[in-house]
Amino acid sequence: MNLIVNDTSLSGVKYLTTDRFEDLRGEYGGVYDEELYFAHGLTTKFVADQVSFSHRNVLRGLHGDTKTTKLVQCLHGTVYSVVADCNPESPDFGKWQAFILSDKNHKQLWVPPMYGLSYYAQTETIVFTYKLSHSLVPPEEQFTYRWDDPLFNIHWPSKTPILSVRDKNALLFNERQKRGE
Repeated sequence: MNLIVNDTSLSGVKYLTTDRFEDLRGEYGGVYDEELYFAHGLTTKFVADQVSFSHRNVLRGLHGDTKTTKLVQCLHGTVYSVVADCNPESPDFGKWQAFILSDKNHKQLWVPPMYGLSYYAQTETIVFTYKLSHSLVPPEEQFTYRWDDPLFNIHWPSKTPILSVRDKNALLFNERQKRGE
């Protein structure tokens, strides 16, 4: 397995490319090789794997927490994924970057703690995987920013995505500030 690691405009967030062997039978390739990632300075130990299945027009996030590093990718379909700096103490608070992750481009995102992660399903179905440095943190210990919060001003492919109740009811940043959160 080969690994190409690219920096992004967000400190500590990496855009990774893995390779695949392809022939008439299909494709074969690696998802994670600790030795290879460690050789590239990506030395987080992962303890859990999670998977999400979504349909076209579903938008999940913007979620994160204070302790979990995530390695994410789309194994089936295509997603428009956004990573945003959600650390109010960071000089880059509110900055974001979008990435296309798909089963064809073999891209991954390395997302440190205090960054919000979100993704929008662009194909009929998607399978999105997470490697986590901590067991899944319960929602009450995570932060959630609203997908259309003017603080971030994220440019989404749709203005009418399908949202969970949690994401639909998330407060805007200025509402959170008024409440002292």
